Parts: sequence; C-alpha cells; structure tokens
Amino acid sequence: MEKLIPTLSKDGVNADLLSVINTLVAASKEIAVCVNRGALAGVLGSTEDENVQGETQKKLDVISNQILKDALLNNQQVAALASEEENHVVAGNPTGNYVVAFDPLDGSSNIDINGQIGTIFTVYPARKDVAANSELHFRQCGKQQVCAGYVLYGASTLLVINTGRATRCFTLDSISKDFLLTTPELQIPADTQEFSVNMANQRFWSSPFKNYIDDLIAGETGVRNKRFNMRWNAAMVGDVHRVLIRGGIFMYPSDNRNPKQPAKLRLLYEANPMALLVEGAGGKAFSETQRILDIEPEALHQRVAVIIGSANEVSACLNYLK
Repeated sequence: MEKLIPTLSKDGVNADLLSVINTLVAASKEIAVCVNRGALAGVLGSTEDENVQGETQKKLDVISNQILKDALLNNQQVAALASEEENHVVAGNPTGNYVVAFDPLDGSSNIDINGQIGTIFTVYPARKDVAANSELHFRQCGKQQVCAGYVLYGASTLLVINTGRATRCFTLDSISKDFLLTTPELQIPADTQEFSVNMANQRFWSSPFKNYIDDLIAGETGVRNKRFNMRWNAAMVGDVHRVLIRGGIFMYPSDNRNPKQPAKLRLLYEANPMALLVEGAGGKAFSETQRILDIEPEALHQRVAVIIGSANEVSACLNYLK
C-alpha cells in the first residue's frame, strides 16, 4: 500500500504544501493517541469555559486545539491559522505560503460516550498583501482551497483528503504509524435511501424543508415511492464520512430559533472543506440557495445551511426549496 506523502507527490502537490499536510497529519496522530487513551489520559469531561461560539469546551477540544496550533506555528510555510476555538486569526510566519483553518475536534458531544469524532482542516494560499493576523486571509471562496480533509478517530483512524484531484482515504497503520492508501478514489452514488438530519430541530425549519423531510419519512406510501432510512451521528465528520463511503444526504438547514444565528455549521471550518471532499467524490454540496464553494465569506466564524451528498438527492431537496 502507498504511503500518504508519496501518493500526494504523484498527484503533483508541491513540497511546501506537502510540508503543511505533513504537519497536520503529525498533529492528528498525537490527537489520536489522546482519543484512544480517553479516561486513562484524563482528557474526558468539560472545562468551565466556553469557546467563541458560546459552546462549553471539552477538555479534549482544548488539548486538540493546542496540539494543532503548536505544530502549525512551527511550520515556516504557515502564514496564519484560524480555529473554531479561537476568537481571532493567529499569526504565523509572515512569509509563509499557506493559511490553515481547522475544527480541532468535531463532534464534541460524542467525546465522553466514545462516539465518532474527528479533526477537519482546510488550506488556502496566503495573501501577500495583508498582515499575517488578518482575517482577509480567510475571506476566500471554498473553491480556492488547495487542500481539505478530515481525520476520523474511530475503530480505525482514517484520513480523507483532497488536494484538487480525487478524494482519497488513508488508514493509519498501528504498526508503522503511517497513513496508507486504502481507497484511491471515493465515489458517492448519485442516488440514495439514507438521510442525516437532526429531527429534534424540525419545529424550527421552513415549511418547504419540512415538506421534503415529510416525503422522505412517508417512504413507499408517499410521493417518493421509496423507503428512506435516517442515520444521525451528531458529528458532521461521522455523518459525512458515511455519505462518502456509501452515499446519502447530510443536511443542517437554516432555522428560526435565533435570528442572529440562522444556521449552525461554520462555512470556513466545516462546510467548505466537506464540500470540496464531497464534490471530489462526485457528490453535490449546497447551501439552501447556492453552491457552497461559491459563497463569498463575510466573517471568520460565518455560519451557513448545509445540504450535501448524493447528487440526485441533493437536487431533489433543492427543488423543494425553490
């Protein structure tokens, strides 16, 4: 089996970007050790703090964030970094060629129950016309990403990554400690019978979206004339991984709970990297109104609705929302 860096080199990834990817991978291996040790390492439970999103931080959130920060700031190719756990952009090397954004541990609610969690990351070219700590580094459309991926910490530790070509899956070998290529090219089936959505939020959804979900639930007796099954991990990284492996549609629509926060997921740290991975595997990735990778970012922690997965089913959902 091929190792990660030689595989990406064959894809034409330059040495500077390979250095950044290697740093991200090394940090993820360190996080994987913490995850695997769990209570033995004293990393479970919550802190007394909240992050910039107003969410209670888990101990492992804080540890993962620090591991990634320390590693990336030691890489001379990283001009700046942004984290879901940080209020502001963190300056790196002003002459670095890339900026990195990450969700250090997606699915925090699953930490203490040994559920699926993961690290999501994205890499953009650094802007040479702004300061190293400027948010403008990250005001780039998702289609300008040069790399996106996630590491899923589960029964095995998996790396799913796209550098502009295929979306590939690597598995961490516990003996060699290398990520080895196990799926050279992920392909999402265009049609599906599985959907992922948090049904507890349905009373806050728009009527068109409720109608779409109602028709899925109606199954063979409804207008879709097909049975659908719901799957929900409460971690985007886990739900999207399932979509990449066997198809499906993952949705986190807008809702009316809080007019100041009409959507849940972050464009920079979650929607854009996942959209690149899904499109690279033949799927579709949209907000309720446009392709996610075409959205012009307006703020560092901007939130968007997300509808991604099997191409035909995403199109079917969007038809309800017109």
